[in-house]
Amino acid sequence: MAGTMTAAARVAVIGGGPGGLYAAALLKRHAPGRDVTLWERNAPDDTFGFGVVLSAETLGGIEHADPEVYAALRREFVHWDDIDVVHRGRVLRSGGHGFAALGRHRLLAILQARCRSLGVALKFGTEAPAVTDLARSHDLVIAADGVHSRTRDTHRDLFGPTLTTHRCRYIWLAADFALDAFRFETAGTEHGVMQLHAYPFAADASTVIVEMREEVWRRAGLDRCDEQESAQRCGAYFAGLLGGRPLRSNRSAWTAFRTVVNARWSHGPTVLLGDAAHTAHFSIGSGTKLAVEDALALAGHVRDAATVPEALAAYEAERRPVVESTQRAARASLEWFEDLALHTGGPPHRFAFDLLTRSRRVTHDNLRLRDPGFVAAVESEAGIPPGTPPMFTPFRLRGLTLRNRVVVSPMDMYSATDGTPGDFHLVHLGARALGGAGLVMTEMVCVSEQGRITPGCAGLYAPAHERAWRRITGFVHDRAPGTAIGVQLGHSGRKGSTRLMWEGIDQPLPDGNWPLVAPSALPYRPGVNQIPHALIADELRAIREQFVRSAASAARAGFDLLELHCAHGYLLSSFLSPLTNHRDDAYGGSLRGRLAYPLEVFDAVRAVWPAERPMTVRISATDWAPGGTTGDDAVVIARAFAGHGADAVDVSTGQVVPEERPAYGRSYQTPFADRIRQEAGVPVIAVGAISSWDDVNSLILAGRADLCALGRPHLYDPAWTLHAAAEQDYAGPGAPWPVPYRAGSRKPPTGRGS
Repeated sequence: MAGTMTAAARVAVIGGGPGGLYAAALLKRHAPGRDVTLWERNAPDDTFGFGVVLSAETLGGIEHADPEVYAALRREFVHWDDIDVVHRGRVLRSGGHGFAALGRHRLLAILQARCRSLGVALKFGTEAPAVTDLARSHDLVIAADGVHSRTRDTHRDLFGPTLTTHRCRYIWLAADFALDAFRFETAGTEHGVMQLHAYPFAADASTVIVEMREEVWRRAGLDRCDEQESAQRCGAYFAGLLGGRPLRSNRSAWTAFRTVVNARWSHGPTVLLGDAAHTAHFSIGSGTKLAVEDALALAGHVRDAATVPEALAAYEAERRPVVESTQRAARASLEWFEDLALHTGGPPHRFAFDLLTRSRRVTHDNLRLRDPGFVAAVESEAGIPPGTPPMFTPFRLRGLTLRNRVVVSPMDMYSATDGTPGDFHLVHLGARALGGAGLVMTEMVCVSEQGRITPGCAGLYAPAHERAWRRITGFVHDRAPGTAIGVQLGHSGRKGSTRLMWEGIDQPLPDGNWPLVAPSALPYRPGVNQIPHALIADELRAIREQFVRSAASAARAGFDLLELHCAHGYLLSSFLSPLTNHRDDAYGGSLRGRLAYPLEVFDAVRAVWPAERPMTVRISATDWAPGGTTGDDAVVIARAFAGHGADAVDVSTGQVVPEERPAYGRSYQTPFADRIRQEAGVPVIAVGAISSWDDVNSLILAGRADLCALGRPHLYDPAWTLHAAAEQDYAGPGAPWPVPYRAGSRKPPTGRGS
């Protein structure tokens, strides 16, 4: 419905893709008197690709904003509900997903017709004037000029783009028949694994995308094939699907996906839209979907705001969080496909479930709602008893059987007195043991007074410490039978002698600082933290013996499991990272050298730790910093510890150097655990922004982790595990309520009816 034109009397649009066309149409529809001109260098029907997928949410926005466009699209759409996953020739179908698609040519034709009917000036086959010239003569300039945006690249200093090229090559093709489902299929060739993504977009046509790792593409000789030969070769790789029918191309070329991120989406009257502003891998949906949603938001804010700057600020504020969330999911999805070869060896239903949940947007719970039969088949294949959520299945580590897969993650409490845990620790750890977790971990327990992070850190280097810990483990074993309690041993290294977290994290003490030690004389924060002493041979032996004494003390104190802390930049971690270990002796240099001392400590501790009790090791799988530990290194590190007897690897990341740049997001560290589990063949504990029981079920059933450690959720709710059981209507042996608490095992009613 037409409104009052409060801003942007003259609008220039660069780029005639769906986002640019729809933005132009909406801006003209909102204010018929507005002058809107669109430039597109190509002809009206000159486009790449074939089908376009739009979600129900996007279609709802289109229907609300422009019923005429919605009606035209609705007449064109093909709909389907199923996803087929083909694993070693076996087709596994999951239903209830709901998709709608149409041909890209038809979408463009509909949007072009709408623009013309509204009076938008369309200039096809015409290069747009320079954006600086347009900005002088127009109130609003929309740069919808795609992933290779000239606007963005010409003004990099204004928009701050980051372009990341990924490891697979892919090509867009089409088949002249309609599939009846979205299809994911793998082909194990002599050159490596290839994958196919395909879906219908018309009554007689389907989009077919073939993708593979760069090295597979080159080994297959596809880098030397022209367009026609590429289509023929891809058809041969997936001949079972095609049944002798050919694949056709449309100016198709092999390319590597690029993720586009911009620090700023606008400057002055110029704003980026769609692929010019951001990209998300095609495996989780269409870039067209994001561009159309951008157009809806931008046009709405231009209509409602008093000025263009206000409109552009509101547009970015609305869209950026949505796009960033989508990009995180897309990154998880594309990385899963990059590492596809790691996943194909599993059983068929697990493979399909892993694929469907790869982006973390589809989960165990919502997949069970969409297709309960499919999820039941996955669980049956995994040997999970009916009615048992995956998180409540037992797991064995050496002589210890955990009754469920939930771990209370180590969390520093900074509440000890001279290293001695007190009533706070008894209540803190005891409450979480009563709360149902299979394993409750202590905070990092320091092996010496010098090895503390803060004056409030707990220790195991004095007889009083052992007695205090025995009181806590005794409570857990007596009052929460079936719950295991583990101790995490560590030494602060260069990150010690700091204030309590809430008094200034990583800040040195105002007085009473103790000297620090590290592999190399490198302060954590130059000019802030003290320069540590670089350890020599006798000191290394002495610290190793401190770990041994603490481990023996932990065994006497009754702990069921011991974890060696080799993560987060503390002493053993700082030996592993090339950013913190600059030694030129046997304990430095190559990764093998950097592993030497942590492995020596591990071996010495394992020798005194009871043989039937498990030992784990926590590592930082990446430093999130250039030149630091990488995912490849993490696999080597995990293999090394497993080879020395580690029963599981607790896979964390970062906190090694202050200049780190983590890629935060939901379950953001789990891909590192997944990779280590697959490549190193060792059980893993996943940790990091795992917040829901649905996440835990998804990770366990998909085979990405064996155990899941949660910290903040257990601070919010000490009985998190028991409540997760109640919310899933589970009352089995994986989550028994303590006898005194059984009356509360049902969720209280939230209100009464009248």
